[in-house]
Parts: sequence; structure tokens; C-alpha cells
Amino acid sequence: MDHRLTEVIRKRYDRGARRYDLMEALPERWRFAKWRSRQWSKVAGRKILEVGVGTGKNLTYYPAGSDVTAIDFSEQMLLRAKKKAARLGTKVRLTQMDVQKLQFPDNTFDAVAATFVFCSVPDPVLGLREVERVCKPGGRVVLLEHVLSANRVLAWLMNAANPVMVRMTGANMNRRTVENVAASGLVIERVTHLGIVKLIEAKKRSNAGK
Repeated sequence: MDHRLTEVIRKRYDRGARRYDLMEALPERWRFAKWRSRQWSKVAGRKILEVGVGTGKNLTYYPAGSDVTAIDFSEQMLLRAKKKAARLGTKVRLTQMDVQKLQFPDNTFDAVAATFVFCSVPDPVLGLREVERVCKPGGRVVLLEHVLSANRVLAWLMNAANPVMVRMTGANMNRRTVENVAASGLVIERVTHLGIVKLIEAKKRSNAGK
């Protein structure tokens, strides 16, 4: 794990937390909110983990009756999520934690969800392996992620612009998240293509850890 890069990205999100919702207001109204709703309609289970809760944009989509734990590595983003949860009356356990080193026992959660997170994780495969570890055998992992385009011209442009995007926001435009999910040991069940955004449904093998 690259601790230096992780700290650089964490501080970048801390600095941007105050204006984060404002910066994303337009895409949120345009498509993101609909995609979030679609993603969370596929998340179910008694114990659920949200990775990268950010400012709490998914709080209103949590399944009723579930015991949800939500983590983020940015203290300032997490503070805003806590305020939003209090305002909404949402019951959620909010904890500062890095997905690359989850502090949960193996086989803890029935389901894990993340929305636009693994574009910013320095070692995404390591993070996904941690997700696989804490998910129960047969449990589901549902991700909404923007990825490298299959269009060769657009992919070239995304690769060219990626260093600038990383310096500005800490997020990568050109991740191959579907391939990274497969490399983590999770079994991909379905990928819904939404342009450069993918809704990825995966599960932990039923015999994992046995």
C-alpha cells in the first residue's frame, strides 16, 4: 500500500469537503441521483457496509431495517456525512477508515456497496480484496464506478487527461474497475453499461474461506 499517496489523496478530499456537494450538484441532478437509486435497489442484507460514504449522498437510499456501517478515509467528508445523517434521522455507524486496510473481521457483512470510490483508491485491487475479505460467503458487492471508455478515441483522451485529473481531484478517469473486481477474487454476476459508468454486481464465492 502506498501510504504517501493515500495521505496526499486524503488531504485533498479534506480540503475539498466544504465545496464538494456544490461542485457535484449538476451531475447529481443530471444522472448521478438516478444511478445511485438504481444501485442501492440491488443492495440488501441485515449487515451492510458502505465504502466511501463521502458527504453522505447515499444515506437516503439505505435499505429499511438494515444495520449499516459507512466508512470514509477523509475526516472532513465524514463530518459532513454525520451532520447529514443527524438531519435526516438516518441510523448509520460512521467511521473513519481506509478501504485498503479495513478494521473488520473476515465475513462480517451481508453486502458491501461503493459509489464512485475505486477511482480514488491508490491500490484498487487491494481495496477490493479487503471488501471480498469482510463480505460473508455468498454476500453481494454492488459498485457504481466510472471507468475507462471502450471507445478507442475517448480512451486515448481519458488516458492523456488522467494525470491532470488526479492532481486536481485525486480521482482517476481511466480505471479498469471491472477487471480489478475480477482480480480481487469476487465473482462478477452482472455489469450494466451506462456509458463510461458501470453498475457492477458481484458476489463472494460461497465456499470462500472454507
